[in-house]
Amino acid sequence: MSTTRIGSFNVENMFERPKVMGRNATKHAAPVLAAHARFNELIAAEAYTPEVKEELKEHLATLELLRSDRSRYAILRRIRGRFLARHRTGETTVVASGRESWVGWVELTTEPISELATRHTAQVMRDVGAHVLGVVEAESRELLHMFSASMLKHVGWTPYEEVHLIDGNDERGINVGLLTRDEHQVITIRTHVYAKDRSGVIFSRDCAEYHVRTPAGPEVVVLVNHLKSKGYGSPGDPIGARRRFRQAVRIARIVNRLRDEGHEHIAVVGDLNDTADSEALRPLFQRTGLRDISEHENFDWDHRLGTYRGVNEKGKIDYVLLTPELFAKAVGGGVFRKGVWRGPRTKNRWDVYETMTNEVHAASDHAAIYADIDWSL
Repeated sequence: MSTTRIGSFNVENMFERPKVMGRNATKHAAPVLAAHARFNELIAAEAYTPEVKEELKEHLATLELLRSDRSRYAILRRIRGRFLARHRTGETTVVASGRESWVGWVELTTEPISELATRHTAQVMRDVGAHVLGVVEAESRELLHMFSASMLKHVGWTPYEEVHLIDGNDERGINVGLLTRDEHQVITIRTHVYAKDRSGVIFSRDCAEYHVRTPAGPEVVVLVNHLKSKGYGSPGDPIGARRRFRQAVRIARIVNRLRDEGHEHIAVVGDLNDTADSEALRPLFQRTGLRDISEHENFDWDHRLGTYRGVNEKGKIDYVLLTPELFAKAVGGGVFRKGVWRGPRTKNRWDVYETMTNEVHAASDHAAIYADIDWSL
């Protein structure tokens, strides 16, 4: 085999996902997700000052956990020690003095994903047919392996031969991984979950590094990413943009380190949560020479210029980026949006699966994207 299709697909979970991230909870998502993240950050403090305790209560109120350990969207897990006291007067008080005085956390409740949506996710993977597929927002390696082994057979395709995923930094079960098939073998794996700079941990999930030996002989290094979301930040997303900038700087450093080590064929794939012309992603393009496969003359956009919910170029947030040496071997690529929902009034409509009759049946809000590499060039 002299060709390799490298793809990226944000599956938005395969079997279950946080209830607040579901399609019926849009208006609650931003405050709940922000409160969940900040609460779990605050409880790691060595000492809880009066100000910290008051802020913890504010986040519990947002999560609807002041009077109960379980709410619509979250669960307060208390394993050992006392964290709070709920008084008969209706008042709730944080009584823990710091992290060492109790063991617990807040987790988001989950709900099953539509069976049809799961099937459509498998159909997208089958129809894209990538030999090397970066997967974003997968629950765990076990579930990703189960999905490959069962659902791909269910839609008439053979499972991927290798399934790789290392848990990342996101507690919501949205990890990045890699699937390979047809004798594309992963020979080295490196995680960057512990990468830090002066501001702290860099990656929201991971920048998972996979060295893949192709049947044609050459090795390709695939960096699978899911950068900081801007969907739940403050207006203008200044905090999220700064985090994505830090992440882009580190990815660029990893790419350049790999090139210094002699690796010419490198692909950065995944959901980068910003457009190519954004300030946040500038280091990734200016410091590496990476080229977006969508620049290729034989790239098929499939009706729209975006990858998220089928919108215009402002929704182009999913990428397959290639080093110049790898781009020189590209013969084309495309966006595959058959699993993305479109309403009846959508203009310039793309094809969808016939069984996708409701938005909850969508495989994902993200289209898949891929690059075709010819190693004989």
